[in-house]
Amino acid sequence: MTTIAASPLPSASSSASSPATSSNRLPLAGLLALAMAAFITILTEAMPAGLLPQMSADLRVSESLIGQLVTLYAIGSMVTAIPLTATTQSWRRKPLLMTAIVGFVIVNTITAISTSYPLTLTTRFFAGVFAGMVWALMAGYAARMAPGHLQGRAIAVTMAGIPIALSLGIPAATFLGASVGWRLSFGIMSAMTLILIVWALAKVPDFPGLKTGRHLSIAHVFMMPGVRLVLFVTLAFVLAHNILYTYIAPFLAPVGMADKVGMILLIFGVSALASIWVTGALIDRWLRTLVLISIVLFAFAAVALGVWTDVPAMVYVGVAVWGFAYGGVPTLFQTASAKNAGEAADVAQSMIVTVWNLAIAGGGIVGGVLLDTVGVGSFPWALLALLAPTLIVAWLARDKGFPAARRD
Repeated sequence: MTTIAASPLPSASSSASSPATSSNRLPLAGLLALAMAAFITILTEAMPAGLLPQMSADLRVSESLIGQLVTLYAIGSMVTAIPLTATTQSWRRKPLLMTAIVGFVIVNTITAISTSYPLTLTTRFFAGVFAGMVWALMAGYAARMAPGHLQGRAIAVTMAGIPIALSLGIPAATFLGASVGWRLSFGIMSAMTLILIVWALAKVPDFPGLKTGRHLSIAHVFMMPGVRLVLFVTLAFVLAHNILYTYIAPFLAPVGMADKVGMILLIFGVSALASIWVTGALIDRWLRTLVLISIVLFAFAAVALGVWTDVPAMVYVGVAVWGFAYGGVPTLFQTASAKNAGEAADVAQSMIVTVWNLAIAGGGIVGGVLLDTVGVGSFPWALLALLAPTLIVAWLARDKGFPAARRD
């Protein structure tokens, strides 16, 4: 009987095993703890965007300065993920993960009680540092906890925290902040993280880091066949996404849908969550196909939003397709990166973190320039200009990067 299976992911812990690796079942309790870590990371990053008026009034600075709390968070992840990961290659994985999670308790608690904007801004930078550590560990950690043929599905479970945070967590935090104050919202984040600490201590296993003498340099990992291809596709795809996602409100305003932003984001989040489920079910056999389909679907959504912008029904359809195209890509790109990097998976993941945050910042800059110069009508076509080379590179990365599944 012929089966199709992706090659198993080597890891720094190949000599160490966990109970999950000897069965055909996923260690869901531990993977869901990682998913909660992803949820808290995303929510911590995005909450100030939904609480701009309240934080601006309380800290007595402009809303644009409060917006920089998100920027500093992204910069913290972007500039520290690679050097921290390289420095901690030999550390045991669980103490490193727990350090990052405890860090979130500290930074969110300080944010909740701070009356100083400079202190809050500094705290947000360190929140980004801890986030970079979490994201650099996430995919490799999930893969090591799972049987070889279910590693992609394990990563998909941990990534489910992202669309849940986007579709449910952020609107809930925004509502809570408007009702009882933004400080309590951050305090609740700290309380949730304390629960996560207990959960992770009980259910997440430990793994060794790389042995001394086997450390791999950043340059060596970057030059590995396939790693650069995955990084390019990640950068271009996420840049395209953030141009539109960052400026979705002004994009909808000219067609009279400015009051529908909440509904649009909900549709996007629910569709992204469905995409995570599909990706988790198919990734271990069809990673390459799913990557190509995601790019094509995003391009279709861009065309729909560009041609039928003034037709509300098509806008909803376009956003739903966009959400479905985007929802699985964190899992797809991180899995592809880990498979290409092998033992250096954590170092490669730190590069994904850096590129991802660069794309977030780039989306804000490029989208802002387009908004101020040629208007929001240019957004869909800018997306297509980025997605065309993305599709070409992903298509050509047949041997390394996004290889087809092997027939055994």
